[in-house]
Amino acid sequence: MRAIVIKDDALLVMHRNKFGDQYYTLIGGGIDLGESAEQSLYREVAEETRVTIANPRLVYVEEAGDPFGPQYIYLCDYQSGEPTLTEDSEEAKIHALGQNLYTPMWLPLKDLPGARFLSEPLKQHMLQALAAKFWPENPVTFQHVEL
Repeated sequence: MRAIVIKDDALLVMHRNKFGDQYYTLIGGGIDLGESAEQSLYREVAEETRVTIANPRLVYVEEAGDPFGPQYIYLCDYQSGEPTLTEDSEEAKIHALGQNLYTPMWLPLKDLPGARFLSEPLKQHMLQALAAKFWPENPVTFQHVEL
C-alpha cells in the first residue's frame, strides 16, 4: 500500500538515504494479518509520518514483481499532522543506526519533476494527473521499472 497525500502544493514523501543512495518514495508498507488494505494504509501513514489521512481511493496498481508483488497506490485526503517518524516505528529504529536514513517530508510539487523517485513510472503518472488536474476514476495498472 502506498499513499498519495497532497497539502499546500506539496507531496508527502519519504526521503531515503540508503547507504548514500538518495531518492524519494511514497509513504506506505505491507498489510498486517487481519488488516484490510485501507486499515494498513491509515496505520502505515501514521507510523511513518504522524500524518492523518482520510478518504483513500485506489488510483494506481504498480506491478512490482517478486518479492513485492502488486503495489496498491491510493489518493488520500490530508487531515492533520506534520511529517516526523514515530519513535517506535521500524523506520525510526533503522534511521537511528545512522546509515540507512528515513526522512518523511513535504516535497514541493514544483520539485517533483527533477526528484529522483523510486518508481519513475509512478512519478510520471502522478505528474500527468497533476498537470491534467484529474486523477484516474478507475485504477491504472503499470509495470515497475528499477531506478
